[in-house]
Amino acid sequence: MEYGTLTLCATPIGNLEDITYRAVRLMEEADFIAAEDTRHTKKLLNHFNIHTRLISYHEHNKIEKGPELVRLLKEGKNIVLVTDAGTPGISDPGEDMVKLALEEGINVTSAPGAVAGVTALIISGQVTRRFIFEGFLPSQKKEKAQVLERLKNETRTVIFYEAPHRLIKTLEELRDAVGNRGITVTKELTKKHETVFKTTLDEAIACYNEEEPRGEYVLILAGKDEQELKEEIQQEWTSMSIEDHMQFYTDKGMDEKSAMKQVAKDRGVSKRDIYAYLHA
Repeated sequence: MEYGTLTLCATPIGNLEDITYRAVRLMEEADFIAAEDTRHTKKLLNHFNIHTRLISYHEHNKIEKGPELVRLLKEGKNIVLVTDAGTPGISDPGEDMVKLALEEGINVTSAPGAVAGVTALIISGQVTRRFIFEGFLPSQKKEKAQVLERLKNETRTVIFYEAPHRLIKTLEELRDAVGNRGITVTKELTKKHETVFKTTLDEAIACYNEEEPRGEYVLILAGKDEQELKEEIQQEWTSMSIEDHMQFYTDKGMDEKSAMKQVAKDRGVSKRDIYAYLHA
């Protein structure tokens, strides 16, 4: 028997008109819809008069439900996978279901649509040419500290998701890690009361200490200025003697010529200057 297809289907992040014709058709034609929250998805299906059977698939039951969905797919059933809002597989257990299906030789495809992170990014006023997606910061203290440490010198724009009850704490942790960097705070995306607040971390913290956070937030954090980062790195190198700087690279196996070239680059000077100093 030919296997069925697992389709990751994007649903609206707010405004129901953002659903695609294809998404509606696929949900109507599927044998099952695997949903993160069946009660939430049921409201969407009722709105579009879709009567496909729902199966619960979320973070807390994915270990038992994943193999069940694989079995149905191997029986030739077509399954649409949806998240509560937006595109499944991003910051949700859809990622695990895709891996499981591909390992079993099952065809996986997608019906693209809204993504909260990208939607927020393009209206944020921050740089969009280069960006990374962090989603929710880790809950474990050690893992979170590692992520925040990496962000100190991150020059790309960074996308975060956050819940209202953790918003202020997250803003404070970001400020402590990267300084008073620029940020755009968005919420209620595509809805009537959509908010885009381009500011700084200090100003955002002050604002939400006065105004209780409500709604689901997408944070767009500006990357570190590349020239500033370059100057900081050069300052770190120039605090070291040229002899020690050379030793750093020769200890790594570089020959003298290559080490001089790299030392000159690190310090923002010419290779001739390093040569002249070492052979004075």
